[in-house]
Amino acid sequence: MILLATGGSKRVRLLQAARAQLALPPARVLEWRDWLAQPALLETALSQPCRFKIEPPGDDAVAHVQLLHDGCRLLGRAPVRAPEHGELLAMDAWFAGFSSAMARLARQLAALPRAHVYNAPGEITLMTDKLACQRHLAEHGVRIPALLGRVHGYDHLQSLLHQHDLDRVYLKPRYGSSASGVMAYRRNRSGRQQATTSASLVRAGGETRLFNVKRIARHENAADIAALVDALAKQELYAEAWLAKPRCGDSHYDLRVVAIAGQPAHRVARLGTQMMTNLHLDNQRGDPCSLLNELDMAALEAATRQAALAFPASGVAGYDLVVSRGQAHVLEANAFGDLLPGLLWQGHDTHVAQLRHFHHD
Repeated sequence: MILLATGGSKRVRLLQAARAQLALPPARVLEWRDWLAQPALLETALSQPCRFKIEPPGDDAVAHVQLLHDGCRLLGRAPVRAPEHGELLAMDAWFAGFSSAMARLARQLAALPRAHVYNAPGEITLMTDKLACQRHLAEHGVRIPALLGRVHGYDHLQSLLHQHDLDRVYLKPRYGSSASGVMAYRRNRSGRQQATTSASLVRAGGETRLFNVKRIARHENAADIAALVDALAKQELYAEAWLAKPRCGDSHYDLRVVAIAGQPAHRVARLGTQMMTNLHLDNQRGDPCSLLNELDMAALEAATRQAALAFPASGVAGYDLVVSRGQAHVLEANAFGDLLPGLLWQGHDTHVAQLRHFHHD
């Protein structure tokens, strides 16, 4: 098995541990930074029949900057400096570089039929473009929150709300991940506004910079909200209609389901008191069996299967859903959604389960 990955990352450590548990030899790792610098390394790595899995490049700062610079060049922009930890900088340029790299990888793999590819580069790219991904799911009959489309700035947001007669929306960076920069926005008829977000503006040395912080903040000052929306919109932002999440005590929750070969496997509820329930934001795991009745569980599994059908070349993917009253809406598809340490399904974690399914050596 060959991984395109970052050698010291948690993902690689967990997958190698799973291989050891199954008495399989360690996977070989082709570092993202090395492949970006020398694409021919892939042909050498895949010279024998093997299984090939693509992990995200985000754990490697060198690879991130390379993709960012490649994207700036492709978009005809001057190169940007390396982002600081947590900084949201030129996400659209990063995606341009990432998309180009995935297209190059797809061309290479097409010429290397010996490789059994876990997750096709083209589908990874589509899932990474969150707006395109949601449109793709809708085209395949998957129920999603209503899309309002691109948001070009604060004034444009207000016109969209008026056009759709809405007062509550979620604003999401088109190329973000793990709730980076997501904003829950509300307004009322008297003119009061509220935005809840992990995005924070830092003004220093005449420069305004955007950071993703772990502490979610609530903003009620119109000028602050406008500045945040405008800053996010410069890196591409979209809006979707507010979808109320079901409650459990003082918390509300959504669900992450990992599909392996198109079938729903590992699932976990993500409970939190804030609008964003991502587990890395110190939210809690919950057991879906204790939260969903039989009708809701059936809806969860049916929606996951339907979403997975839209990505037939993705052997492993994660789907985030809201399930209530027998209906399931898919919030997001995540090409790298299998990082759920310790979560078991039929006695196996996500990495052991996928190895057991795809490997027969």
